[in-house]
Amino acid sequence: MSSHLSQGASGAIRRFAGWVAGGSVGHPMLEGIDYSDELKDSPSQMETCFAIFANVLELNDQGDPINEKYAQRRGATFLYQYCTGKLPPGEADLEFWEVEFY
Repeated sequence: MSSHLSQGASGAIRRFAGWVAGGSVGHPMLEGIDYSDELKDSPSQMETCFAIFANVLELNDQGDPINEKYAQRRGATFLYQYCTGKLPPGEADLEFWEVEFY
């Protein structure tokens, strides 16, 4: 087994980082919410968002992501809840294992 992330897993993390930085993560869930402004003074919340993405992301036997869109949505769910104080319509509460730091 390789000790490095697969290209697929690395790409998923890179895309998520790009979407978060560009303000388009979770589109359209976060449309109209300026989460970048909310998070600029709270880097620990950004860390939580990335932890959720990484905790939820599942990889196949080759190390490639199989639920990247869902992992992105769960990270966006956290940002929505952090910025608005409520869950997005139709989204389940974040579970303990999703927000755990390793």
